[in-house]
Amino acid sequence: MLRSFLLLTTALLFAGCATQRAPLPTVAAVDLARYAGRWHEIARLPNFFQKAGARATADYTALADGSIKVVNTETRADGTQKSVEGRATAVPGSGQARLRVKFGGLAALAPAAREGNYWIVALAPDYSVALVGTPDRKFLWLLARDPQLSERTRRGWLARARQLGFPVERVLVTQWPGAV
Repeated sequence: MLRSFLLLTTALLFAGCATQRAPLPTVAAVDLARYAGRWHEIARLPNFFQKAGARATADYTALADGSIKVVNTETRADGTQKSVEGRATAVPGSGQARLRVKFGGLAALAPAAREGNYWIVALAPDYSVALVGTPDRKFLWLLARDPQLSERTRRGWLARARQLGFPVERVLVTQWPGAV
């Protein structure tokens, strides 16, 4: 009995160690005024609130109180659109790289994690491309100012996401009209 208990305990200990990974780093600092504007989704991990085959944009507007107005718009394959509006606030001490984003409607019932649910984990120096994810690595978006991101550039950014522990083999690539 003791031997079985020790084997089970050891197995659970190793299983727990195997699933632990390094905390998700973010960029050191983000200028939210520069980050504001329109972003196009280039790729994402599948999630329950975005339809497969849809294209999404995110419009961020810096507000006077330091928060960000967020408008996410999904354009579906049939041309119909669905938008959701929310507000983002920077997590104190995060260099504005971790945001708490809350949306209206039924989504307002979902709590935003204290440490934030929108982590900017990589950002081009010119603010043209960003990798955004969640600390549990279940959500990931590759965003760009222009929907015409080259395949080589996309692969480079997704390689960075893989290094950070995201399951990029599951990523869905967004198909924009006229994109190469």
